Amino acid sequence: MSAIAVQATPAPAPAPARKRRGKKLERVNPLVYVVAWLLVGVCIGPVAFIVLGGLRTNSQITMDPSGFPTTWEWGNYASVLNSSMFWQQAANSAICGIATTIGVVILGVMASFVLARYDFKAQPAMYSLFAAGLMFPMTVAITPLYILIKNLGLMNSLAGIILPQVAFALPTTIIILVPFLRAIPKELEEAASIDGASRLGFFFRMVVPLSIPGVVTVGILAFVASWNSYMLPLFILNDEAMYTLPLGVQSFASQYSVDTARVLAFTSLSMIPALIFFSLFERRIVGGLTGAVKG
Repeated sequence: MSAIAVQATPAPAPAPARKRRGKKLERVNPLVYVVAWLLVGVCIGPVAFIVLGGLRTNSQITMDPSGFPTTWEWGNYASVLNSSMFWQQAANSAICGIATTIGVVILGVMASFVLARYDFKAQPAMYSLFAAGLMFPMTVAITPLYILIKNLGLMNSLAGIILPQVAFALPTTIIILVPFLRAIPKELEEAASIDGASRLGFFFRMVVPLSIPGVVTVGILAFVASWNSYMLPLFILNDEAMYTLPLGVQSFASQYSVDTARVLAFTSLSMIPALIFFSLFERRIVGGLTGAVKG
């Protein structure tokens, strides 16, 4: 009987056959790579054109707008970097971006903690209200927003840019952070309470460290959005010394409309910091959004 049992047992598949099955499962349609590279080219193409355009002369751009530099003209970038107005506008953008990020993170974490960890009658309505805020971009509310900022006496000031940016970034921040905070086990909160930790102590010692991936994600999104903001500064700022870089590009382009190469150099220098910042933290953004979806 034992011999019969041994014979009845099916022999394992040969190792090469199993490897072939794994290779078949790992194969990806080449069309996916083709489409991905096309999308990458569409995204990188305009950026490369602007950066390389700043390294060309105006005559080269006129003769061949889409060509490569025949002689590298670094003087366009040098003249922009030697301009005090460029650094002033870059400092304004940095102040707006950093202040907006700090405000969004602090207010977003506190509001998300209440919506995620406490049960009260108005909780669903408040969460739905923040979710509805995603459907109203700043462009729709620019006229009443302009009147409100004017009545508050914040015209032509960076505070008039920072406060609305924080308000309009909060819906996205809360939608991302609430799943992170809901995923924290209640047993952990009960254990902290038994150890004598207050609600604020649990918030600062446990909630904030555990929500770091989501906090980093919303902070990066808020900073990049503030750095690239154009509509709100256009309505609020009227002094060139208070301009942020997007407005500075427009002002520089109108002032040096004939000097296309310098305009392209100014444009590339104004967008390179945001691109570098976004590229460095790209994985954290994806990880934070993935965690929010799972939560």
